[in-house]
Amino acid sequence: MNKLSNAIKYVVLSIAAFVSIFPFLWMIMGTTNETRDIVSGKIKIGGKFLINMKTLFENDLDFPKALVNSAVIAVLTTVFALLLSSMAGYGFEIFKSKGRERIFNVMLLSMMVPFAAMMIPLYRMFTKLNQIQIGSVKLSTYFGINSLFVVIVPSVATAFLIFLFRQNIKAFPKDLVEAARIDGLGEWEIFARIYMPTAKNTYAAAAIITFMSSWNNYLWPLVALQSPEKRTVPLILSAMGASYTPDYGMMMCGIVIATLPIALIFFILQKQFVAGMMGSVKG
Repeated sequence: MNKLSNAIKYVVLSIAAFVSIFPFLWMIMGTTNETRDIVSGKIKIGGKFLINMKTLFENDLDFPKALVNSAVIAVLTTVFALLLSSMAGYGFEIFKSKGRERIFNVMLLSMMVPFAAMMIPLYRMFTKLNQIQIGSVKLSTYFGINSLFVVIVPSVATAFLIFLFRQNIKAFPKDLVEAARIDGLGEWEIFARIYMPTAKNTYAAAAIITFMSSWNNYLWPLVALQSPEKRTVPLILSAMGASYTPDYGMMMCGIVIATLPIALIFFILQKQFVAGMMGSVKG
């Protein structure tokens, strides 16, 4: 009976694995085929890979520039988000105050507001920056509409990441903080030299979530980035599919390349990701 039960489990899991993996295999095979072969549903390895890749990188949409833009936005967003969100989560848990829980609960309520509802206020706020000038420097150059920072700033401190770090800090031994204070360490030194090294798993989990969200972000960059040279990878892939006669072989190459950074980061940090998420849940 146990053998039959195990056999059924393996069959079900094998079918689920095949259903999950097949779209990726078909996508990879699509990079080697022409549009007509992909549209007809042929599942085979063709000989058009180099042609599709050449077409992708020589296209007028400037795919290489979009890769650079997406990489800059995703890396800077991840770095700033990890730093600011971990500091906020640390502060909420370590420093006691009367209004701490109220502020934290209001912050959590912000997670219920869809981003589409905040786009107009965000757009108006960043548009106002276009009119501000400090000396000879215009803020619009760095923080106004059509700058890369306009995509980065709204994502550097999210309620979810702050909640994730606070849950992790709940399991952090408070005696270490008190001992460090007695030894004369300042709060910044305690955070940087004691807490951060012990929260590697949480940082890894937050890094994967933030990088993936930033790399795949489509709606806000579509509104905020108006110049062709500022467009990101999702915007370029969308533009490829919107043409009158889409080149699906070229699109498949672009999709595979766009998938690689996220897959690589996840496979490198997958153990830390699981440990970080489980640690936060336990906390």
